[in-house]
Amino acid sequence: MNKKIIALAVAAAAFGTQASAVELYNNDGSTFSIGGHVTAAIQGSEENDASVEAVSPRINFTATQDLGHGFTADARGEWAMNMLEGGDNTFTTRLGYIGVTHEDFGRAVAGTQWSPYYDIAGVADMPIAFANDFLYDNHGKLGTGRADKMVSYRNGFDLGSVGLNIGAGWQGDNLEGGAEADAGNYGNRAQIALSADVAAFTVGYVYNTGNVNFATIAGGSVDANSHAFSAKYGSYGDGLYVAAVYAMNEYMNSYGTEALAETSAYEFLAAYALSNSLNLSINYEGVEDDAASETVRSEMALQAEYNFTNSFVGFAGYQIDLGNDKNNIEDNKYSVGVRYYL
Repeated sequence: MNKKIIALAVAAAAFGTQASAVELYNNDGSTFSIGGHVTAAIQGSEENDASVEAVSPRINFTATQDLGHGFTADARGEWAMNMLEGGDNTFTTRLGYIGVTHEDFGRAVAGTQWSPYYDIAGVADMPIAFANDFLYDNHGKLGTGRADKMVSYRNGFDLGSVGLNIGAGWQGDNLEGGAEADAGNYGNRAQIALSADVAAFTVGYVYNTGNVNFATIAGGSVDANSHAFSAKYGSYGDGLYVAAVYAMNEYMNSYGTEALAETSAYEFLAAYALSNSLNLSINYEGVEDDAASETVRSEMALQAEYNFTNSFVGFAGYQIDLGNDKNNIEDNKYSVGVRYYL
């Protein structure tokens, strides 16, 4: 039995994936903690003046309960914070789920959650400033990142020197209005993921499928699907870390209001964390419109992150636009900021 994935799931539920969280209560098998982070940066580009921007700040509350007989229940609510402006949308939902975990029977989760697809395809989505944008093209409805209204199952098995991990997810019908590329009627969606761990190496594959009747496409529904492959070595922030993702997609990526019929998307990340907590990285990302034989976007970023403490991180990144065949406007970007983990 490969208990690593289950142990990590319970730890993430209790304390979050951030560097730290505050445990407010722990008694008789019950815990309650608060976590998240506040992140602000000065961001700009060749086409736009610099401004102060929030970088995905969030706050979460997590509870766990020992149910006995090896079962642990957990629940999490996480909200994105509008920390720079007032208004009605101060908080918006990022995550909201309830889960039950057993080290032999696996883990089941219901609600808005990080998907099994992301377990595989998110291995290069690590740097704070720039990484893996193609995963977030309508990720909630398509289940490529934080999947809306999903039921999922995960488990792991020890096969001698190899750890085998499996994951599956299902999303029901979901109607999205408006004129954007993601507007439409999303039918039942399903995904299945497989990965194998050998020493410090992990390789994975995930398939994601489901019919969508896009408002921008005449003639009825289409199958929005993706085959994604990934490989990684090491742990991000601890010495050498290398990761690569390649996805073959149909109607999973978009450009403007257009859902693209066939695309190839890829990301490569190489990072090295020094003993003084300075983490240097370089990543490359591209999306190709295969049906039109055009580049949707391609970019490379040089980034650095430094842990002043476990809870306070400084970061800087410069993203070089390598060109596209859509608008032909190249726009190099930069971001310099700090992140404080709660």
